[in-house]
Amino acid sequence: MKNAKKIAITALLTACALIVFMIESLFPPLLVVGAKVGLSNIFVMLALILLDLPYALIVTVTKCLLGCAFTGTLSSLIYSLGGGLVSLGIVALLYYIFYPSVSLVSLSVVGAVMHNVTQNLLFILISQTPLMLSYLPYLTLVGILAGVIVGSAVHITIKTIPLSTYEKLLS
Repeated sequence: MKNAKKIAITALLTACALIVFMIESLFPPLLVVGAKVGLSNIFVMLALILLDLPYALIVTVTKCLLGCAFTGTLSSLIYSLGGGLVSLGIVALLYYIFYPSVSLVSLSVVGAVMHNVTQNLLFILISQTPLMLSYLPYLTLVGILAGVIVGSAVHITIKTIPLSTYEKLLS
């Protein structure tokens, strides 16, 4: 029964991430061409914290696949999925090693910056335009801003609703 609850919560977090991903795709870029806050990553981080890495991986992959399909941006799937997987991997590693010594906001900032760096490097590899490395400082600044916003939302969610509530839900 516990596994069924985790699957149901994963589906709920995935649906929320997908809805936010699609809504955010309707807004203009954040400061730099193509940049978004990545609010759907709130639900990825919640899956990592509340459930575990495999469930967060499911949320990430499903959000990227369906989000790109539903918004008609399948051409950006490699960037979205690549950035999401690298970001999740790094955030999960840091979370398991350093949390709670390192804040959720800090983890989110690292994740957002790594997401942008990965997407930029993938673009450079695919298009073979090394000049795009000059875009990296701007993407880093946007990543820091986005990471603070996403990390703060996760922090507030976790602090507002105690982990004991989530544990009761899962048990």
